[in-house]
Amino acid sequence: MSQQWSSRVGHILAAAGSAIGIGAIWKFPYVTANNGGGAFLLLFLVFSFTLGLAVFMAETLLGSHTREGVVKAFQKLAGKHWRWVGLMGIACGWCIYSFYSVVGGWTLGYTVLSAKGDLQITDAGQLTDIFTHYISNPFWPVLTHLIFAGLTCFVVLGGVQRGVEKSVRIMMPLLFLIMIVLIVVGLTLPGSEAGLKMFLSPDFEHITSKSVLDALGLAFFSLSVGLGVHTTYGAYLPNTKGVLRSSVWVVSLSCMVCVLAGLMIFPALASAGLSATEGPGLTFMTMPVFFANLPGGFFLALAFFLLLLVAALSSSISMLEHIVAFTCSNWGWSRRNASLIITASIMLSGIPAALSFGIMQDVTLFGKTFFDCLDYLTSNLMMPIFGIAISLLFGWSKRANALLPEDLSPGWRVTILLVWRYLAPLFITVILVRGVI
Repeated sequence: MSQQWSSRVGHILAAAGSAIGIGAIWKFPYVTANNGGGAFLLLFLVFSFTLGLAVFMAETLLGSHTREGVVKAFQKLAGKHWRWVGLMGIACGWCIYSFYSVVGGWTLGYTVLSAKGDLQITDAGQLTDIFTHYISNPFWPVLTHLIFAGLTCFVVLGGVQRGVEKSVRIMMPLLFLIMIVLIVVGLTLPGSEAGLKMFLSPDFEHITSKSVLDALGLAFFSLSVGLGVHTTYGAYLPNTKGVLRSSVWVVSLSCMVCVLAGLMIFPALASAGLSATEGPGLTFMTMPVFFANLPGGFFLALAFFLLLLVAALSSSISMLEHIVAFTCSNWGWSRRNASLIITASIMLSGIPAALSFGIMQDVTLFGKTFFDCLDYLTSNLMMPIFGIAISLLFGWSKRANALLPEDLSPGWRVTILLVWRYLAPLFITVILVRGVI
């Protein structure tokens, strides 16, 4: 790769930005609320710092050693027959970005609605109608999807240092700042202690086999592993030194945002007498009720949706950069042409996904809309298969084993090899089987 990060801090922030998508703020709280609160949080953290850390490190080492994008990296390390894993990672990134840009567009649209004051409503039923009308509208979801994809393209056009790295150096501190402000506001409200207790107090009676699998899946996918993004980002590193330390930092930052999201949402909703178990509607239909009841709620709601927009952009940038790096390296395209052409394809493919909740909701394949098909194909099949493949490669290939840093302690070396060889393939296979049946 001809481009590099200006520093390891830039790589850490970019990789963390890829992992810290809107799922950390939107999905983590309600999944935790439905699975025992603090007990689920403990499981999630254990899986993140074992399974998640090991697979993340494998992806990064693959890129930092070969200095190639994901397709050439697999070929260079393991032979041409492994190109299919890298190609699947590229296809997976393209599919995810196609529908993720639609959801990112929702956050953009709701940021605008919030700025207009249209969400200062205390009636949850009315907010539900607003959200349903928004996502089923034949115009607005498409427009915001196109604008969101355009914003992502604008950043990636700037290159690795002046585009991707510069943007995350601004967005990541902004994300943490907004979260801390909202946490402080929520914790000062009467009744917030109940939410704090629900989030942090382990309730192991609610832990089931489903809870364990949910924690396992969330730990794996919340780090954005399973599509080769971190191989691309690793290729911009000058060497493999410090990869373990960088990996620990990225996993820590990703988990920190999930914990901060819980601290932001659980106490706030408890103080308002609302539930954090509402599912996907929590972000768009429940949180506005909380803000509308607060002094300065207009500004707090605007900050919240701006937070979601920043998180969404940090992830979408990594997905577009992942695909752009592949086309530049394998097909010889210029960064400008690659960014524009790929973005145009994403804009087109995202339109059916944006319309899947409205005029195209009856257009289905195996009972799934276009949006749901892309989600199912990537989350249930492609990402787990990629994760299993890279774990087995690094666990059993001597050439891959040799990429472990020489200064790694014996304890770390044994633990990482154990996860690569046995635990990661086993657990990710369970995720794969669960998603298929």
